[in-house]
Amino acid sequence: MRAVLQRVSFGKVTVDSQVVASIGKGLVILLGVGPEDTIAKTEELAEKCAQLRIFEDDAGKMNLSVLDVGGEAIVVSQFTLYADTSRGRRPSFVYAAKPEIAEPLVDVFAHKLRQLGLKTGQGVFGAHMMVDLCNDGPVTILLEV
Repeated sequence: MRAVLQRVSFGKVTVDSQVVASIGKGLVILLGVGPEDTIAKTEELAEKCAQLRIFEDDAGKMNLSVLDVGGEAIVVSQFTLYADTSRGRRPSFVYAAKPEIAEPLVDVFAHKLRQLGLKTGQGVFGAHMMVDLCNDGPVTILLEV
């Protein structure tokens, strides 16, 4: 499982001209699921995302988590995080989990964030989404479990 965390001052996801999720300060999390991923891995990654200290304290040091700053999150499923570009010029996505595996794990991930106390919105699995955000810093972190 792979996640790209972007620390944002705002974020929103639009599907068919309808805003399906929006946040202020927090994280936009692009989540890729592999075929061997499990609920345990999913929950571990959610905990890591919620507790990762990438927000600045009063001294300007990254010592605070999104939970510490009262931030929010948006989870966006993104199978393209498993793109294989080792051959040719068109990416292959054979290493991404099939939708019947990925969709429930994306839901588990978002649910775990909520259980940890993080207000969490989601994109729409499998939809063409427009993701709008202002990356704060910029801070972008790649996590993999």
